Amino acid sequence: MKNFSIAILTLLFILVVSSVFVIYEGQRGIVFQFSKIKRDAATDEMMVFEPGLHFKMPFIESVRKLDARIQTLDEAPDRFVTSEKKDLIVDSFAKWRIVDFSTYYLRTSGSIENARALLKQKINNGLRTEFGNRTIKEIVSGERGAIMQKALESAASSRVDLGIEVVDVRIKAINLPTEVSSSIYERMRAERTAVAKEHRAQGQEQAEIMRATIDAKVTVMLAEAQKNAFTLRGEGDAEAAKIYADSYTKDAEFYRFYRSLKAYENSFNSKSDIMVVKPDSDFFNYLKDGTKAKK
Repeated sequence: MKNFSIAILTLLFILVVSSVFVIYEGQRGIVFQFSKIKRDAATDEMMVFEPGLHFKMPFIESVRKLDARIQTLDEAPDRFVTSEKKDLIVDSFAKWRIVDFSTYYLRTSGSIENARALLKQKINNGLRTEFGNRTIKEIVSGERGAIMQKALESAASSRVDLGIEVVDVRIKAINLPTEVSSSIYERMRAERTAVAKEHRAQGQEQAEIMRATIDAKVTVMLAEAQKNAFTLRGEGDAEAAKIYADSYTKDAEFYRFYRSLKAYENSFNSKSDIMVVKPDSDFFNYLKDGTKAKK
């Protein structure tokens, strides 16, 4: 009897536990009866259970919980075409949440992957339309905010179609395809190289002009200095000649004597000098007897 009571109590406990389920905050629940969605008998609409403690028929009904929090759709970058038929690689993301759980479940079978695929297609369609109506210059010059706003408005239809509310759409990055970027970089590099060569050529030209100007000034200065040197040297020679002439007119004998001494000094300033002259040569007049030299 005691064992029977324990079995009954155990069975009751299992039944109670199996009939109770909890929906936590940030979740919603859908109950199935033999794999069929439970509906309200009065309205024939799908029953969605709010957060709290709920009951179900054990072993007959099962619960499927759905996430009601805001989620992020951040897939791989996609390729879009502008009005100029130029390709762009756009990296974007969207914030979304489920607002109509019955519609959401019917459209996606409750699969988060299906929801993301359908939502991505809808958002990309809106972005593709906006990019297709603009040039690259318009896109990068400040119309990114307008594009995101239009894409958000275009994705608003997902509320009716998928039971999903798109809270926000953002563009993280806009890049050119790799092959286009490479050609643009090469063109930019060629343009910068051409500009650099032009600047170098202009600098070289200015350097040559400055160098030629300085060389011309130096040549003129050297010529003027040489002219002044010749003038001063000529004036000095003239002054010296005048002094010599004045001295000669005052005392011709002393002048001849002085010139003879200078000649002796220049002639015998080296021990290796050898001169062959006659003893009675006029060169030695002032080395002879003074009276004879004077005569």
